Amino acid sequence: MADDAFVYTTYIGTSPERLWRALTDPAFTRRYWGATFDTDWAPGSPMVWHYAGATATGPEQVVLESYPYRRLAYTWHTFTPEMGAATGMDEETLARLTAEPRSKVTFDIEPVEEGVRLTVVHDGFEPGGALLAGIGEGWPRILSALKTLLETGDEALEAAAR
Repeated sequence: MADDAFVYTTYIGTSPERLWRALTDPAFTRRYWGATFDTDWAPGSPMVWHYAGATATGPEQVVLESYPYRRLAYTWHTFTPEMGAATGMDEETLARLTAEPRSKVTFDIEPVEEGVRLTVVHDGFEPGGALLAGIGEGWPRILSALKTLLETGDEALEAAAR
């Protein structure tokens, strides 16, 4: 992993259309991520994040690219006191995250013989910053749950969460 980016590639036995839906439809994102988004997924559109009972919004929290079934990019959420409290974040960590530059995440979807190759690039971090360290553990868990949901369904996902 670079000191200012996180890159993760996985292969999922699904279609590009179903993966796109899993990345953009709140009914899907809630099941494997616990987060939902209010947006129309058009470039430049605002995104409102809902996670752990908290809401995060901000003028720089937007969709950057949206090419259905191929590529999706958006800025990462704003770190608010509400989000910090909902996730059990201490004040020092919240202050460090708030001071870091806004990052972005990009999902590249490529059809392959057995399904799709999903590459997630989360970049724009302050080198050695707190957010990069946190997402290094978070993304593999989220993407593993996404893969489980798409390949085996709800029952396996619920068992994996226990």
